[in-house]
Amino acid sequence: MSKICRTCGVEHDDNAQICRICTDERQWVPADGQAWTGLAELAGEGHRVRISDVEPDLYALEVEPSFAIGHRCHLIRTPNGCLLWDPVGFVDDAVVEQIRQLGRVVAIAASHPHHFGAQVAWSRALGGVPVRVSEADLEWVARRDPVIQPWAGKLEIVPGLTLTQVGGHFPGSAVAVWAAGANGNGVLLSADTVHTNRDRATVTFMRSYPNRIPLSAAVVARISQTISGLVFDRIYDNFGQSIASDARVVTQRSAERYIGWVRGDFDHLT
Repeated sequence: MSKICRTCGVEHDDNAQICRICTDERQWVPADGQAWTGLAELAGEGHRVRISDVEPDLYALEVEPSFAIGHRCHLIRTPNGCLLWDPVGFVDDAVVEQIRQLGRVVAIAASHPHHFGAQVAWSRALGGVPVRVSEADLEWVARRDPVIQPWAGKLEIVPGLTLTQVGGHFPGSAVAVWAAGANGNGVLLSADTVHTNRDRATVTFMRSYPNRIPLSAAVVARISQTISGLVFDRIYDNFGQSIASDARVVTQRSAERYIGWVRGDFDHLT
C-alpha cells in the first residue's frame, strides 16, 4: 500500500508519518500540517491527467485540477520506446491507455526527488516499467519497490535519449537530452535543475526555489561546465516555460551572470 503527500505529490510507503521531502529546507510543510491522499481519493475529487502536444514526439502531462506543486511531466517518444520524465503524482486508466496508443514506455525517470511523483504507481500501471533513480538521490525514495533501478553519471535510455547527472538542486539532479528534438537540433528537458525564467531569454539555478536558497558560484560553474558538453538548441522546464532557440548559449551566459552576482562583481549596481 502507499499514500501520496498532498503538498509535493510524492508517493510514500503506507506507514510514513511525515513527508521527508517537505520537511527538508528546500520544500515546506503547510501551516495546518502534513496531509495525505491516495489515487482513489484524488480520482474521487475529479482529478485527471491531460495530455497535450509540445512538439512532434514530445507530450506534456498535467494533472487537472492542479495538484501538489503542479509540475508538468513529459513523455518523449522515440522509435525505440518512450521515456516518462518527471512523473506527476496521479495516474489513472484513461491516461495509461492514451500513453499506450503513443508507444511503449521503456523507462520512468525524474530530474530530482521533488518530481518522483507517483513513480512506482506509474510503473505498475504501465506493466512494471523500470524506474531509474539517480544513485545520489536514492535516500529520498519514500516508496521502495523492486522496479527502482539506480544509475549515476550518464545513462542512455534509448539511442538519442540520454540522462546526465549535473547536481546542484540535489546531488543527483539530472537533465534529459533528446537529440531528435527541436528539428534535430536537440532538446534539453531541464526541470528546475536549470530553470527557465519568465523573460524566456535567461535561466537560473537554485538550491530551493520556494525558500529562495541560492547555490554557490562554484556549484553553478560546475553545472555550467557539465551542460556545456551537451548538444541542444531548446530547453523545456517543468512548468511549461521554454527557451525556444540558442538555449545552450543562453545557459552559459546566464550561468556567468549568476556567478558574477554571487561573487560580488556587480555590487556597484546595488
